[in-house]
Amino acid sequence: MPPPPKPPPPIKLVLTTNSLRNTTISDATDSIYYEIRTEPWIPLHTKVKRLDTETREYEVKAEILRSGAQPEVRISARSKEWARANEFLRIDEISGRGRIQKPHVVGRFMGDDGRVYRWQVNKQHLELVRADTEHPEPPVLIQHRHKRHFLVFRMSRHAWLEVKPELKGTLDSVILSYLLIERKRRHVEKELGAL
Repeated sequence: MPPPPKPPPPIKLVLTTNSLRNTTISDATDSIYYEIRTEPWIPLHTKVKRLDTETREYEVKAEILRSGAQPEVRISARSKEWARANEFLRIDEISGRGRIQKPHVVGRFMGDDGRVYRWQVNKQHLELVRADTEHPEPPVLIQHRHKRHFLVFRMSRHAWLEVKPELKGTLDSVILSYLLIERKRRHVEKELGAL
């Protein structure tokens, strides 16, 4: 009997900068290529664009408008109306307060495929797991943070996302939720003074 087929390898999406407002997220071949850009003349409006590999044109997939305490989001595939970010990504808990333990921001959202996903923290790494299953499953996305030479110099390794191929269909909403949850995590970390 032949051995069972191997599952496809995870997709490695690299973030070019540590900024969440101006960066690109792409794989090694640029078959998946997102540009997250905040124009200097509109500093509160961030657009998430995906490069169509066939036509070589950018298509706006989502937008984030930071106005007031709660940002608003618009996902092109779902609707043309603006919605509060907490309607798209529900923040469940913020734990681990203080300098000893880093804050953990946990939230859930519904992907483009109709499934509910949950962001959680495991060993200082953000992980995305399916929240609509009864039994715990392995994460479908793991965030690996950047590393610096001697903690202060240039990055020795860029941040990257390890994505399972099953998320390819709902990647637009996953990228948007990642930007929102990571921004919230950084904001809470800065607010609490944790390093």
